[in-house]
Amino acid sequence: MKKHNFSAGPCILPHSVFKEASAAVLDFNNSGLSILEISHRSKDFVNVMEEARSLVLDLLQLKNKGYQALFLHGGASTQFLSVAYNLLEKKAAYLNTGTWSSKAIKEAKMFGEIVEVGSFKDKSFSYIPKKYSIDRSYDYFHCTSNNTIYGTQIKKFPQIEIPLVCDMSSDIFSRQLDFSQFDLIYAGAQKNMGPAGTTLVVVKESILGKVTRKIPSLLNYQIQIEKESMFNTPAVYAVYVSLLNLRWLQSLGGIKAIEEINEKKAQLFYSEIDINPLFKGYAAKEDRSTMNATFNLEDNKLEPLFNQLLEEANINGLNGHRSVGGYRASMYNALPLSSVETLVEVMSELERKA
Repeated sequence: MKKHNFSAGPCILPHSVFKEASAAVLDFNNSGLSILEISHRSKDFVNVMEEARSLVLDLLQLKNKGYQALFLHGGASTQFLSVAYNLLEKKAAYLNTGTWSSKAIKEAKMFGEIVEVGSFKDKSFSYIPKKYSIDRSYDYFHCTSNNTIYGTQIKKFPQIEIPLVCDMSSDIFSRQLDFSQFDLIYAGAQKNMGPAGTTLVVVKESILGKVTRKIPSLLNYQIQIEKESMFNTPAVYAVYVSLLNLRWLQSLGGIKAIEEINEKKAQLFYSEIDINPLFKGYAAKEDRSTMNATFNLEDNKLEPLFNQLLEEANINGLNGHRSVGGYRASMYNALPLSSVETLVEVMSELERKA
């Protein structure tokens, strides 16, 4: 029986994607070859890469607006470094909302002055900073849209006159935004787009080529654009499965359609958190993430019983991040509403039995 998979990443993907991807492992496009053994320079895979890059821009409504989509190696963690390599000349502004933005700040400091314009570290990152200012003296402003560990999400992005860079690893393609307000978006695939092994970068070409330093070829966005994500051997299977997931999303009606489903899941779960006296949410209500809901038991003595009920209900991946503990329900695009309904039933059952 398929488990209700609330894992934070690698995460759940649609069953139809698994089915088509598994078939391609045996025979891709009736070629007599596995997707795992075809040449990345073959016409079949070049078509995959071109379609995936094009579909990204279609879904984000960035086609013909000066943007390029790239599928690269190294996870979002490499982009912490690459962003600064390509954009940071003197000074950049960073919004510190948790572990991943803290790591991005650490990497960027090797290239110039980094100013934390806002941080709620003193409150365990349970809120999103809102009162901060960004002027034109910065080379760019960097933020993390959704914080998987703490369960917070930026609901409104600043209107600024410098490049806006955003790590969208855990909520890419989950909600409607004016994506043209961002100059660079990056996202590890394994949280809401595909399997681990590839990373999406969407960049406005006009912001590139302005730093004076030499950039290593593999980390140089302009070279990656010129080589169409083929500077070196790409993560063929990860890109292919990401393409299948992008096709699935498009078939549903795109980001608008999935946002409606995601809102229903989040509302159902948070309603239970707010009415069930045995649980408490971690994040401030106004900053609650629709993707990663973090919560705790009011009485830790109930943990054995709750964990038993979760196991009996076939629920997987609900443990919170090791750095904060508690629980975390990751409700990515492919998680069906029925899985959230099952979790809510278990939470209600705990209240009846406690």
